[in-house]
Amino acid sequence: MERGFWKQLVKPIIGLAPMDGVTDAAFRFMSAKYGHPHVVYTEFTAAEGIEAGALRLMRDFRYSELERPVVAQVFGYHPEAFYKAALVAAALGFDGVDINMGCPAKNIAEAGSGAALIRTPDLAKEIVREARRGLEDWGRGVEIADAGLHPAILEYVHTEWARLDGAPVRCVLPLTIKTRIGYDAVAVEEWIKHLLEVEPVAIAIHGRTLKQLYTGLANWDAIGRAVEIARGSGTMILGNGDVSSLAQARERVAQYGVDGVLIGRAAEGNPWVFADHTATREEKLQACIEHSRYFEKISPDQRFLNMRKHLAWYCSGFDGARELRIQLMTTQSADDVEKVIHAWNGKE
Repeated sequence: MERGFWKQLVKPIIGLAPMDGVTDAAFRFMSAKYGHPHVVYTEFTAAEGIEAGALRLMRDFRYSELERPVVAQVFGYHPEAFYKAALVAAALGFDGVDINMGCPAKNIAEAGSGAALIRTPDLAKEIVREARRGLEDWGRGVEIADAGLHPAILEYVHTEWARLDGAPVRCVLPLTIKTRIGYDAVAVEEWIKHLLEVEPVAIAIHGRTLKQLYTGLANWDAIGRAVEIARGSGTMILGNGDVSSLAQARERVAQYGVDGVLIGRAAEGNPWVFADHTATREEKLQACIEHSRYFEKISPDQRFLNMRKHLAWYCSGFDGARELRIQLMTTQSADDVEKVIHAWNGKE
């Protein structure tokens, strides 16, 4: 079991949970700058897409040095694709690779990916083995040109190396898993035992089943049971679900014995949650502008529409927030955001 950066983290580990459509590079940058979580994960990226040469997916693998340690999360159902995706993530300089076995989205689950892997434990374990093989091949010096990567992806990696003045240091990266407590019912007893067979460094567990989606309350008793099952295995257990503050995260650690907690939705519009800081109105407004400008800088190929939900999240908890939020929902650029905020401030 290659532990990598995980062995250097001070417990309890408080990390930023991966969230599809949310934890892009700009969001992670803001979280890292103002919250300093111990670890961050990318949005999940399709292993089969990387295998097929879908260059647009490489934008999900953008990251800044400020985010380290940063983990590339991948999902899918084809083991060989995970070999290639893990190799690419390592070649791009990530600190670790995480396999998503928890996404409850209907289209993902129906394809046999995400949380649907809970129903196919043998496939899930084969996926882990193939991803680890990719990481081990990278660490022992396999040339990526000989690894069967799609030419477009291979060219992208070489372009990144040229931009960064060379390939990252060769080492075997740690492998982790993000999952749920079950498919349509709690199944941690058997499911976690299956996962422990392939020795991930850590398993992050969202305390809901796939069937629950994000409804109801997270079942932390089931997460606590996973801790008991994993005791002595060397695999860390991180809990996830319904944690709204750093204080609450520490309470979960003390009560359930997890090695750490991943915070997700509570970080939306609130990167300060990891620093246990309550942001002022001015800090939130400045964050709107800074986040928007960074988004434009690193994502010139994406529509600004993708930024608006973040603006809405920042605009809460102060007088006049609703009025400002409505105005920001019409913005088309970072310049627009700055103009709207300055005009709104001038009326206060």
